[in-house]
Amino acid sequence: MVKQLVRKRGASEAEELEVFKEQSNYDNLLMQLQSCNKDVAASCMKRQRQEEGRSDTEDDEDSCPESSSALEEEEEEEEEEEGTDDESPKSSSLGNNMSEPMPDNETEEDTESDRSDTDQENELEVGSHGNPSTSDITSSFNKHMEHKLSKEEVENFPKMKWKYTWAVPAVGMSNCKWSGTGECFLKDLETKSSNYNLKQRLYEHWLDVYKTSGGTDFHSSRQRFFFSLCNSYRDILNCNKKPFYLKGLEEDSSIMDSYIMHTLNHVFKSGDLITKNNSKMAKHQDCAEILSGEKFIDHGFTRPKVLILLPLASIALRVIKRLIHLTPSANKVTVEHLDRLYKDFGNGDVGKGEDMDELSLNDQSFSAQKSSKPSDFQALFGGNNEDLFMIGIKFTRKSIRLFSDFYSSDIIVASPLGLITKLGEMEKNKEKDVDYLSSIEVLIIDHADIIAMQNWSHVNTVIEHMNKIPSKQHGTDVMRIRQWYLDGYARFYRQSIVLGFHSNPDINGFFNRHCNNFEGKVRLLCEYKGILPKVVLQVRQVYERFEADSIADVDDARLEYFSKKVFPKINESSQGGVMLFISSYFEFVRVRNFLKMQNASFCLLGEYTKQSDISRARNWFFEGKRKIMLYTERAHFYHRYKIRGIQSLIMYSLPERKEFYPEIVNMLDGSDNMTCRVIFSPFDHLRLERIVGTVPAKRMGTSDKNVFVFC
Repeated sequence: MVKQLVRKRGASEAEELEVFKEQSNYDNLLMQLQSCNKDVAASCMKRQRQEEGRSDTEDDEDSCPESSSALEEEEEEEEEEEGTDDESPKSSSLGNNMSEPMPDNETEEDTESDRSDTDQENELEVGSHGNPSTSDITSSFNKHMEHKLSKEEVENFPKMKWKYTWAVPAVGMSNCKWSGTGECFLKDLETKSSNYNLKQRLYEHWLDVYKTSGGTDFHSSRQRFFFSLCNSYRDILNCNKKPFYLKGLEEDSSIMDSYIMHTLNHVFKSGDLITKNNSKMAKHQDCAEILSGEKFIDHGFTRPKVLILLPLASIALRVIKRLIHLTPSANKVTVEHLDRLYKDFGNGDVGKGEDMDELSLNDQSFSAQKSSKPSDFQALFGGNNEDLFMIGIKFTRKSIRLFSDFYSSDIIVASPLGLITKLGEMEKNKEKDVDYLSSIEVLIIDHADIIAMQNWSHVNTVIEHMNKIPSKQHGTDVMRIRQWYLDGYARFYRQSIVLGFHSNPDINGFFNRHCNNFEGKVRLLCEYKGILPKVVLQVRQVYERFEADSIADVDDARLEYFSKKVFPKINESSQGGVMLFISSYFEFVRVRNFLKMQNASFCLLGEYTKQSDISRARNWFFEGKRKIMLYTERAHFYHRYKIRGIQSLIMYSLPERKEFYPEIVNMLDGSDNMTCRVIFSPFDHLRLERIVGTVPAKRMGTSDKNVFVFC
């Protein structure tokens, strides 16, 4: 059992050492017995040869090779690590994309056939004499995985405050700069190498894809640079990733290509190491003298190594399609269950029978339809907008298996809600678990800004259950588990890559508290020009600053300012049509309760409001039967309503998504008195700078004046 072989809370090091000694003594005894049996057999064969008059050197095929280089001359394919997943999704009632993974129907004959078909292209980064090449030994993958953290370093992690000690301009982004901890390493990323620490086949295929798309200088390209940044195995926060759905912005697809290639490289190199060691152990399992000096430490507790968190099924389809497209042809001779991928993550029939070469980034998973909604809304929500999904992806030597069992998968693509659902099942049924999260070595959170609009607390919950010592062994050879897994240090080795269109306190807090990679951190800092020019109406925009002692007091201070400075003027005025825009649901509830206490005339339009109530509220507000309308940012995000009858606009809190600001303000079209009143605090700096610009936001937060006007 795993609990007997790894360090437990309260267990002494002496007790743990005793357990490992017992296991080691048993293994050594077994090897000695096998060696003795071999010696006896060799002696018998020798005696038989002498009786038959043959020489001692004949029929010596069973003897052990004399050099370690001979062990590496012929590589066999990795044995499939099939685990049973009693905890995998089974209930179709949870959504189309949470159904049971496809079983791996692989027979022994298929496995043996795979092993015997040696693939020279699937080299294990070895030299001509069978020894590991210098590039492999010095690769960032090996350096990261073989690094040994001392107990003192681990104890200092909770006390350590990551200090960003350097900042350099970001390539291709004049308004941004990279800032990081430790020593600046970006100059090393510019060094040209044969394949940038990519497996040769991956590098050649990516280069072909890059040239096919019209690229001319791969070395200076943004995708090559960001891949090298990912390949440094540092934690990364990039919240200036241009989204594919926003009109007027060219999507920064190079970022997605880079993290996909990093994912493939990590998975393939992990598999290569295991394949190499499996081959040695299989061919020379009777040779105690050779194996006794070898260390086959290459496993985690479970097989999955990469977790990609995405907000919507349509985005997951986009990423998986690109992952398949960037996988070399020899590794995707077959892609299993592709039709089911389009059925569950697309719009049913879309994409069926598509050629694999056509799975490019520009393929759309939805058909264009006429709609009054903005184009970015149609692009984002026009496909499958399910936010409850999980899918395992497994790589074999010549195939990609979609919907594989989670414990036998290499990559898991999921939504935060999908994993939260599995955690809920685990609490109800103690026999279920999420141990497939125990050995995640690369965590990628893409479109973090959209996840924040859903519920960022789900991400925090998921990360708290990640890299834990599992409750079951799941068929893993414990003697091959890396020591830092057994020591409970896995979270210090996990690389976290967080990508989004913008940041917020939740995302920053996650990066600061839960990303503790010993390699260090890198984040992208940007200056914003603001979005005020996109307000097409001649609206007088008045910004009023209120003070708060700390971020914990901001909510109370905001409500107090509203109740004393803003609401009395609304109450005294006979004019209706007051739109009160509120960013968070928590603030929405507080303001609603306050207005109830004041017996105010108001109606509600929030993310949890029933459709019938929404229609009634919009009519009441337009006809003047209700003086105030409360409108939340999440309701606008999911529905993009165009509210009629607005005479004056009050922003109780600024929107997280800067593109919403001009949309809301432009709803004043037709108003007799176009005014917009915004209340903010110095703690709203992140939102404020995206709307008015970085330089004005700094001045507004520190100025002696409390009122600022934009026209």
